[in-house]
Amino acid sequence: MHTVVVGTSGVTASDVLAVARGGARIELSAQAVAALVAAREIVDALAAKPDPVYGVSTGFGALATRHISPELRAQLQRNIVRSHAAGMGPRVEREVVRALMFLRLKTVCSGHTGVRPEVAQTMADVLNAGITPVVHEYGSLGCSGDLAPLSHCALTLMGEGDAEGPDGVVRPAGELLAEHGITPVELREKEGLALLNGTDGMLGMLVMALADLDTLYKSADITAALSLEALLGTDKVLAPELHAIRPHPGQGAAAANMLAVLQGSQLTGHHQDDAPRVQDAYSVRCAPQVAGAGRDTLAHARTVAERELAAAVDNPVVLSGGTSQAFGSGEGRVESNGNFHGAPVAYVLDFLAIAAADLGSIAERRTDRLLDKNRSHGLPPFLADDAGVDSGLMIAQYTQAALVSELKRLAVPASADSIPSSAMQEDHVSMGWSAARKLRTAVDNLTRIIAVELYAATRAVELREGLTAAPASRAVIEAARAAGVRGPGPDRFLAPDLAAADAFVREGALVKAAETVTGPLR
Repeated sequence: MHTVVVGTSGVTASDVLAVARGGARIELSAQAVAALVAAREIVDALAAKPDPVYGVSTGFGALATRHISPELRAQLQRNIVRSHAAGMGPRVEREVVRALMFLRLKTVCSGHTGVRPEVAQTMADVLNAGITPVVHEYGSLGCSGDLAPLSHCALTLMGEGDAEGPDGVVRPAGELLAEHGITPVELREKEGLALLNGTDGMLGMLVMALADLDTLYKSADITAALSLEALLGTDKVLAPELHAIRPHPGQGAAAANMLAVLQGSQLTGHHQDDAPRVQDAYSVRCAPQVAGAGRDTLAHARTVAERELAAAVDNPVVLSGGTSQAFGSGEGRVESNGNFHGAPVAYVLDFLAIAAADLGSIAERRTDRLLDKNRSHGLPPFLADDAGVDSGLMIAQYTQAALVSELKRLAVPASADSIPSSAMQEDHVSMGWSAARKLRTAVDNLTRIIAVELYAATRAVELREGLTAAPASRAVIEAARAAGVRGPGPDRFLAPDLAAADAFVREGALVKAAETVTGPLR
């Protein structure tokens, strides 16, 4: 099994995916353990002083003005976890919780949180045992971190609350820890707060969305090429020299992908045949421009994610050396900061939802064109076997249109909203968790939209008799049919076919099939 070693300098997107989706094991590096020990010594030294230190010897949020005496500090850390584990609604997905916990562990191991090595090791042990805390949909405003979701995870470390075992059964967390030989943690100064105060949930969902969208943008290039073929369009608009004079990297990549798929097609270039047209419709001709803009949005979001993956997000943070106005000079200090604010992540999560909505919209327009006998250049109405007796793909396009409409609603930015909390102490929040949750839905629906275009375009290409599709197109059609995505014929129960097309796209089989001919797509 793959092992991810967590050090002090952050993790990579591939590390997150390996742990969240691949079940990779986690180890702490010797450097991380040393950093944990050093930071803890700073916290212990400050805790022994009479001066109040936020998060160490004070209350939290709007209650930070109270100085907490030493005998109550362990109770304070337990209480913050218990009281903040206040999520509601349905459970979030296992992969989201694993990413959330792993990314919190990443920050803990940075040496800036003051958490003891044994707490960090317990976090790794819980993940390695396949124990997944029950985390609920609602409870994060995306500022002061994903508080409620992280609190439910910390509760599991304490042996409290509920969690899902490796068998998928939800049970009391204490029982699961005992079965796997894991001792519940007894939290000390600052540790409860350090386990809660991060943007780890929204970051984990961003990383996974980027991975999924990378595949979906390649998939959309393939289905756009198939639609162009089926509509007897021209591939001249994909010429590299046309895209070089508007040098957006994503646009050039999308055009190159479409051109690679169409290489060797006998269906392209017939736009001047029986029903001459000067140009193809925008949904066909401008496919690289729209998909390219989305790709460049992905590139920007990936840059933000990489910075966050290298960050240590906590409040307060432990810093070594230097001088603090509050604590004077010394070997280390604890400082309050605003790095927990989720705005950098929230903005790109919302930006990606906008890009996903537009990609879905243009794919639906191409599908509709394939089904309209007045615009499909000789294809039967709705690609039906016997139009009038058969309805063909009429309602498949309805379903696709409903999904597109939903994507437009999901494109409304969550990060444009803010609602004050904690007695106006936390008076501006990012809503990044909400942005991440709606992006997951958007990505899910975009997959279905591309699957419907695939279903329609492969059927339409097969209905073009006498002309041979490109080798890559034929490879896609052959693989799709083998995967249960059936071809032309009389009306039948369509939902299973669409489900097969969805799985074909979602699992990356569409891209793999095309790449057997084209080589790696960009």
